[in-house]
Amino acid sequence: MNSLTRGSLALAAIIATAALAGCGSSSPAQPSMSGTASAAAMANPNLDLGTSLNSQPAPEISLTNQFGQPMSLSQFRGKIVMLGFEDSECTTVCPLTTQSMVLAKELLGKAGNNVQLLGVDANPDATSVADVLAYSRAHGMVNRWDFLTGSPAQLKAVWSAYHIAVQVEQGQIDHTPALFVIDSRGRLQKLYLTQMAYSSISQSAQVLATEIAGLLPGHPKLLSQESLGTVDVQTPAAAVSLPAARPSDSASGTSTVTLGPGKPRLVVFFATWLTETSDLKAELTGLNSYVAAAAKNHLPALTAVDETVTEPSAAAVGAYLGQVGSLSYPVALDETGRVADGYGVQDQPWLMLVSAAGKVVWTHDGWLPLPALEKAAAAHA
Repeated sequence: MNSLTRGSLALAAIIATAALAGCGSSSPAQPSMSGTASAAAMANPNLDLGTSLNSQPAPEISLTNQFGQPMSLSQFRGKIVMLGFEDSECTTVCPLTTQSMVLAKELLGKAGNNVQLLGVDANPDATSVADVLAYSRAHGMVNRWDFLTGSPAQLKAVWSAYHIAVQVEQGQIDHTPALFVIDSRGRLQKLYLTQMAYSSISQSAQVLATEIAGLLPGHPKLLSQESLGTVDVQTPAAAVSLPAARPSDSASGTSTVTLGPGKPRLVVFFATWLTETSDLKAELTGLNSYVAAAAKNHLPALTAVDETVTEPSAAAVGAYLGQVGSLSYPVALDETGRVADGYGVQDQPWLMLVSAAGKVVWTHDGWLPLPALEKAAAAHA
């Protein structure tokens, strides 16, 4: 048995301990403990501190990027590579992985020029160049990374080489939410598993950036750092004021939107990158009809919350909503992810009814036709 085969088996054993997460569900894996990590970071259940892969040679990858150009992993020798396996139609954990990669590179400042971002498609049902381009465009990544795809056989070979489990269950794609750091010599240094926690995206980015800084010449300092301890989330039982995406759309015409107990609410969590998987403009404007029906039938008022922590920027959200047209309900910006985590959001869009006492009484994953939405609101009002 050669060393690469032994290394491959070791890598398989490491990744086999991770539950499938991907785009249909998420099961957080226990983070590996780094000797330099603080006790607070190690106690953070939403943060994976990485698993050492002992400098095993990274299996070669030869696929095609979002521009239809042939690419290989070996062409990036001399650079540190962040390699993420991501579903090109994902609405759960993959956008969190993508954003953590971007933020990690930004934290390195000019040294980030020596870092290459790579994605490999982990959706067996959406493997065209158009699919990976659509994901890249929706997330503002077209010119910020290379998102690779290929034939089903080519992708399966790469998944197998990196021991990425991919399966389809009732139309949902589940895959190992793996992100690898590969050094400038093409050797695997660390494996990270993305957790389904919006509020830990920037923390995950810091962990990645710290690892990469240690691999770069001169070990550059990060541009900023934050606590890696567990983040306090904002639950429906507590009042919270969020920035309004468009002040003119807030109920009071002010620059903030308030959530919390006191009255029942229908809360709709979404992100503008849902344009890739749905007619988002039609869905958002269609909710105006719910607002009218709610006023007539005394149903819970509607508040929408954009999951801004996964967006290219808050400005991008405002620009998109400016194209949507008039909305008769407030749209708030969850810029830290603390509200999404506090409300238990697991997908986008995520619909929920919250009682006047601040308790979640109903949730739904995905858009609903107006009659069904009204029926659910009436049943749980």
